[in-house]
Amino acid sequence: MVLSNETLLVILFVGLVAGWLAGKIVQGTGFGIIGDILVGIAGALIASLLFPKLGIRLGTGLASEIIYSAIGAIILLLVVRLIRTGGRL
Repeated sequence: MVLSNETLLVILFVGLVAGWLAGKIVQGTGFGIIGDILVGIAGALIASLLFPKLGIRLGTGLASEIIYSAIGAIILLLVVRLIRTGGRL
């Protein structure tokens, strides 16, 4: 798989937006801009694995990818928060 520069920029943009949205929704778990990008990209991976198995479709295009990634990042942040706090939200 070969990624062009434009594809890489889109992935980083989607990861940044999704991580930022997840950080705003799940208060108190911000990781900075690089951390937010990484959480957003990891959230995109989680969502791309989880949603098709559940049969969830939200549409197509960049906006749906941001929504998928944000939902995945929120799930990831909630799991991280549960691990950090010993099971308390």
